[in-house]
Amino acid sequence: MCGNNMNMSALMHTFVPAVQKVTTTVIFLHRLGDTGFDIIGLSPDSQEDESGIKQAAQTVKAFLLTVILGGFSQGGALFLYTALTTQQKLAGVTILSCWLPLWASFAQKPINNADRDISILQCHGDYDPLVPLMFGSLTVERLKALANPTNVTFRIYEGMSHSLRQQEKLDVKHFIEKRLPPID
Repeated sequence: MCGNNMNMSALMHTFVPAVQKVTTTVIFLHRLGDTGFDIIGLSPDSQEDESGIKQAAQTVKAFLLTVILGGFSQGGALFLYTALTTQQKLAGVTILSCWLPLWASFAQKPINNADRDISILQCHGDYDPLVPLMFGSLTVERLKALANPTNVTFRIYEGMSHSLRQQEKLDVKHFIEKRLPPID
């Protein structure tokens, strides 16, 4: 569908210098051009770019320290997959208008990674024509089986399509602020 052959290595060289002591890093991906895998189709039985997803997740894992992963749509899908498959402890994950890729590879039991207690904020519009709310609902059900359900928050925004709203941005901001360590 997208024909994306982007090499994600350019991401490792893009940064904004901190004006104070660095305590947390936020990495945010979206879709074509920055994610490193192809969307073949988006339906419950669509074929998925398994090798591209796994290769892109390895690239992301290579530069994880203490980070909050965040992404929109395809970027959120990649970061969710990465968070659920890494042995790296993360400060949190915020995913917007996305789905859980390689759905069938995740059993209906807790994940076996380093951080079952990871905090996850999942946001979705109820009027999203590109990634319908059904995918968000199925994803949150699976997340609550995989991770500690008390650490999984699902916010639905009435009338919102495949976009961002001010309230959603504020919810993400508050989620991130709660997870930032104090500056010494």
